[in-house]
Amino acid sequence: MADAVRDGLTAPGAPFAVVRGEDGALQYAAGPRTLREFVEATWAYGERPFLIAESRTYTYGEFFAAACALARRFTDVHELRPGDRAAIAMRNHPEWQIAFWAAQLAGLVAVPLNAWWTEEELAYALDDCTPAVLLVDGERLPRVEAWRRANGAPTVVFHHDGATAEGIERYEDFDAPDPLAGPPAVDVAAESDATIIYTSGTTGRSKGAVATHLAQAGATVHPRYHATAAALGRGLVPGQGAAPVTLMTFPFFHVAAFTTLYAMMGVGGTLVLMRKWDAGKALALVERHRVTHYSGVPTTALQLLDAAERAGSGLETLTNLSTGGAAAPPDLVARLTAAYGRRIEPRNGYGLTETSGGVLANFGDAYRAHPGSVGRPAPAVEVRIAGPGGESLPEGEVGELWLRGQGVVRGYWRDERATAEAFRDGWFRTGDLATVRDGRVSVVDRIKDMVIRGGENVYCVEVEGVLHDHPDVADAAVLGVPHPVLGEEVAAVVQLRPGATADAEDLRAHVGKVLAAFKVPAHLVLRGEPLPRNPTGKILKRELRAGFGAT
Repeated sequence: MADAVRDGLTAPGAPFAVVRGEDGALQYAAGPRTLREFVEATWAYGERPFLIAESRTYTYGEFFAAACALARRFTDVHELRPGDRAAIAMRNHPEWQIAFWAAQLAGLVAVPLNAWWTEEELAYALDDCTPAVLLVDGERLPRVEAWRRANGAPTVVFHHDGATAEGIERYEDFDAPDPLAGPPAVDVAAESDATIIYTSGTTGRSKGAVATHLAQAGATVHPRYHATAAALGRGLVPGQGAAPVTLMTFPFFHVAAFTTLYAMMGVGGTLVLMRKWDAGKALALVERHRVTHYSGVPTTALQLLDAAERAGSGLETLTNLSTGGAAAPPDLVARLTAAYGRRIEPRNGYGLTETSGGVLANFGDAYRAHPGSVGRPAPAVEVRIAGPGGESLPEGEVGELWLRGQGVVRGYWRDERATAEAFRDGWFRTGDLATVRDGRVSVVDRIKDMVIRGGENVYCVEVEGVLHDHPDVADAAVLGVPHPVLGEEVAAVVQLRPGATADAEDLRAHVGKVLAAFKVPAHLVLRGEPLPRNPTGKILKRELRAGFGAT
């Protein structure tokens, strides 16, 4: 069924047909070629609500008028030109989207910065990308002030009631946007740079991944294809019914947010925003705004299900629950199905900063049947499981996941060495170990995270999945720690649920019933508090490893 749906959607002349570009990579035959082209089409949604936040709601018409006005200010007042960088550092305010899309309408290169970064981390990225304009909120302004003064970059500050200095404009002081005035008259080419998005930096300094407009345009189509295929798989007609309403909890600077955002904007959907994650408040927002889609990291999705169970909520309006940004424990989809049957469509997937967001997706009954998989690729994406020399490995063998196609970035900003190491003949080397069976990709571990115990490979994701199956386990992380004879041993840190009675030996025995003895954690630490994670949901294993005395 899945193959028949894909063949129908990708046949010549079909909505998701693909062709090979001059570089040999696949790209969509139809669809937008630039982000400016993509966002201009949303003007047609007019009075539909686009962004709902605590501060205010923007319709599509209001949003587009505001983005056009700010874009004209960039070109007419600040005399910025295509190719100049515009750095964005703010929390998930609706105006974040106005700033980002204003940059696209003006032909600038948008540089979303991690809103949780310190002054030092922000200064590193700003030194690296050398923006011509800063777009920040009042909370972030003090963290960039020293850099701003030293470099003289004009700054627009949003949601700021305090005093401003020379060179700083307050967005709230600007004239009301003219709804009849369009964007500035600039040429934006498909091959021009659209974004520089910095990697999460969990293993070192962040690198700026540079995506062209063509790559980002591909990223706008991938989620639309997967949504269409999912609807057809459920016997529905795509595009019929009310527009989706999504509670989106990813920070806007993360590529997982772009995947959700593009999916919603492409069909005139609504994004409901949260200032700060709180499961109880999220449940209230779902009910108040009749949310149909939930999008967030697996941890928040599980917490939403916990909150609904405690409150006796049936999540009656919810039809889709989608996770990304981190590996989803296999028990998530089983728990969702046990509570709600097939009414709520489960979805997870795989994407990276270097792929401009999600490129693989697993959904519906296929996800229920294969909960350890991240699914199949979008049509304009090719998958290779590569051996040490880059050769393609047979189906079922474990190797490095390589990806090629529309959406893959062109390289790292001003870092030829890192680009040469990560890209080969258009293929991006993800650093993830994976297998392919029947077209489905399963990621088994990060190459750097795999534990080699006495010559035996232990995939941390596999052990974590078994630990998550225990009813007393709320979260788990598996890692390698040094051993004088074996080289490494398997260690685990487990967060227990409130009221749990299991101890370390109980959990070791639980793993031993399913996995070989060499995969059972030799060291297992129990804790009541959440595991340390970065703002995008990835567990900070280096912090946990330090607790075992390793460096």
